[in-house]
Amino acid sequence: MKIEELNVDEHYKEIGEVLTGDQKKKGILIHAFQQIQKEYNYLPEDKLKELSKKLDIPLSDIYSAASFYKHFYFKPRGKNVVCVCMGTACHVRGASKVLERLEEEFGIKEGETTEDLSMTLETVGCVGCCGLAPVVTVNEEVVGDVGTKKVNEIIKRVKSSDKVRS
Repeated sequence: MKIEELNVDEHYKEIGEVLTGDQKKKGILIHAFQQIQKEYNYLPEDKLKELSKKLDIPLSDIYSAASFYKHFYFKPRGKNVVCVCMGTACHVRGASKVLERLEEEFGIKEGETTEDLSMTLETVGCVGCCGLAPVVTVNEEVVGDVGTKKVNEIIKRVKSSDKVRS
């Protein structure tokens, strides 16, 4: 998203008539964050500064709003996001070993991104697919019953493509 193209009034159309200018500006932040993150895969500092100037909102308020939500990121993320479920069912069925294998193969720890930005490795408390435990998501695609064979397939997919997304 080009921040200079952001049009607060156009975004709100008719409903904007009942909102103050400040309410409109603050209300558009989430949309702006989503668009910036969609383009860059995170929220670059220079883009947040640009947004702050465009909307005449203090940079501290911009960061405050973005950091409130867990799904906005301030560091570059990998083209592929691999997430290992660590919920009870997955834990009991070997999720820790799956995580260790991925960490070992890519040389990163949970919460980190490879230097080449090919992958970010994360964990989550529960994916909600306990019957398929252990579960890994690759760019939000659920892969269940992950054992040695499937973890090797995940590694191969991530290493062989710029982006695994279907």
